[in-house]
Amino acid sequence: MKPLVIRSAIVASLGGLIFGFDTAVISGTTESLKRVFTLDDAGLGITVTTALVGTIIGAATAGKPMDQFGRKKVLTAIGILYVLGALGSAFAPSYIVFVIARVLGGIGVGASSVCAPVYTAEVAPPAHRGRLVGLVQFNIVLGILVAYLSNFIIRLLVPEAVAWRWMLGVMAVPAVIFLVLLATVPETPRWLMAVGREDEARATSLRLCETEEESATQIQEIRDQIAADADMKKAPFFVRRNMKVILLAFAIAMFNQLSGINAVLYYAPVVMERAGASANSAYLMSVGVGLMNLVATMAALTVIDKIGRRTLMIVGSIGYLVSLGFLSAIMFSYEGHFDATSSVLVLVGLMAFIAAHAFGQGSVIWVFISEIFPNRIRGRGQSLGSMTHWVFAAIVSFAFPPIIGALGGGVAFLIFFVCMVGQLIWVLRVMPETKGVPLEEMEARLGLTGMED
Repeated sequence: MKPLVIRSAIVASLGGLIFGFDTAVISGTTESLKRVFTLDDAGLGITVTTALVGTIIGAATAGKPMDQFGRKKVLTAIGILYVLGALGSAFAPSYIVFVIARVLGGIGVGASSVCAPVYTAEVAPPAHRGRLVGLVQFNIVLGILVAYLSNFIIRLLVPEAVAWRWMLGVMAVPAVIFLVLLATVPETPRWLMAVGREDEARATSLRLCETEEESATQIQEIRDQIAADADMKKAPFFVRRNMKVILLAFAIAMFNQLSGINAVLYYAPVVMERAGASANSAYLMSVGVGLMNLVATMAALTVIDKIGRRTLMIVGSIGYLVSLGFLSAIMFSYEGHFDATSSVLVLVGLMAFIAAHAFGQGSVIWVFISEIFPNRIRGRGQSLGSMTHWVFAAIVSFAFPPIIGALGGGVAFLIFFVCMVGQLIWVLRVMPETKGVPLEEMEARLGLTGMED
C-alpha cells in the first residue's frame, strides 16, 4: 500500500477525530454554560442540542456539494467550519453568538460523518478498503477520549471562570492541522471520473495504486459504478417493496439513541457529580469512560465478521439492561445522600454501559445499515439511517437535563432501561443476521424480491 494512500486515509480520518472531539467536549462545559448564560435545565438541554441541529443539517445537505465541488473541497469547508465553531464558541460574547458557533461546528460534524468515510473509501484500494474506512470510526471514538482528557487537563491548569472557553477553543488546533494536511492529499479518482476529468482520474489512480493493472481495474470499477448509480437515482424509495429495510434501519438508529448513549457522552461529568464525585474526580472518571469506549469498540471490530452483527446486538442489549438497571438502582438507593461510594458505583455502571454500547450498537449500526439496502437505494437508505440517528440524538440530549433535574437520575436511567427492553425484543424477533451475506444476495435473503412497488 502506497504512503499516499495511508496519508490520505489518515487525513480524512482526522476529520472523524474532530467529529468525536466536538461530540464529547461539551460535557466539560455544561455547568459553566448554565452559570454564564443563566440557563435552567431545559435551557441547557436546548443549548447542547443546537450542535445536533447543525449535525442534522450537515448530514442532510453534504451529498450535493460533495458531488458538485468534490470530496476534498467539502472536507476543506468542514475544516473551516470546525475552526469557526471552536473559536466562535470560545470567544462568544453572547448566548446568540455561542449558539451560532455551535451550530456551525455541528454542520461540520454532520457533513464529516458523510464525507470522511466516502473520501476514504474512494482513495483506498479494494484490498485495504475495510481497514482504512475503519480508521474513521476508530478516530471518532479516539476523539471522544481525547475530549474527556483535554477537559480534565484544562480544568487543572486554567482558572474555572474561563476553563470552559479553553475546552471549546482547543478544538481549533486539530482543525487547523486537518486543513494544512488536506493540501497534501489528492481529490478522489471517482469524483474526477464523475465530472469528466478522466485524465486526472487516471493520473491520481496511478499515484494511489501499486501497479498499472490495479489502477486500470480501479478505473473500470469506477466507470461501472457511475453507470449503476445513474440507474439507482431513478429507483423509488418509499414504496412497499422497500418498507422492511426502511423500518429495520429506522429501528436500529432509533434504539441506538434511546439507549441514552449521547446523554452519557454529553453529561457524564454532571451525572458523576450528582452521584457524589468531586468536580475534578468527575472529569477524571469521564476519561475512564472514554477509554472503555475505545477498548470495547476495538474489541467489537475484531469479532464482528466472526460472530455476526445479531450476536453482538444480543450481547450489547443484555449489557444495556444490566448496566442501566444497576445505574437506576444506585440512583434510587442513594437519592438525597450521595457520597464517594455512590460515585464509584455509578462509574462502574457507566463503564459497563459504555462497554455494552461500544460492543453492540456502536459497532453494528453503520455496518448493518450499509448492508441491508439494495444497491439501487443504498445511498438514500444510509441517509435515512443517519438522519434518524441524529434526530433522536437531539431529542434525547434535549430531554435529559430536565428529566434528571426534575425526576432524578434513577428515573432517567429507568426510561433508557425500558427502551432497551424493547431493543432486545426487536433483536430477538425481528433483526436478521447479515454476516457473510454478499450484498448482491441481501435483497433475496431479506425476502424483498418478487414484491410489487
